[in-house]
Amino acid sequence: MTTNIDYEQLVNAIGDAVIISDANGAITLWNPAAERMFGFTQSEALGQSLDLIIPERLRGRHWDGYNKTMATGETRYGHDLLKVPAVDKTGRAMSIAFTVALLHSEQGEVSGIVAIIRDETVRFQEERALRKRITELEALN
Repeated sequence: MTTNIDYEQLVNAIGDAVIISDANGAITLWNPAAERMFGFTQSEALGQSLDLIIPERLRGRHWDGYNKTMATGETRYGHDLLKVPAVDKTGRAMSIAFTVALLHSEQGEVSGIVAIIRDETVRFQEERALRKRITELEALN
């Protein structure tokens, strides 16, 4: 039995942010979870650079890797969970975790990247506080 899947409905219903960017890094898909996570509406994000959510200090490194991926058609982050800083619309620092997949044109060329993103800010802060507490307790011994 073949099930016909409504991919737009799926992407809009998913709890994680789904962002697609084209070969130049312009945002072409921004789902409702991305709106909630980063604070930018779909109309504010579409067509904009991924710099929208990348901290300024990390942009050079990001674009080096992004352009290399577009040129080679390979990414080392296809299966690994990548954890990096990000920023939201207000400039608030965030910790995000995501995986990426390359998208290809009908000719087989890399045409963009889809990222599935989860906000890990609270968990990251909790882990950092626990590590600090452990260090404090170990110093007492």
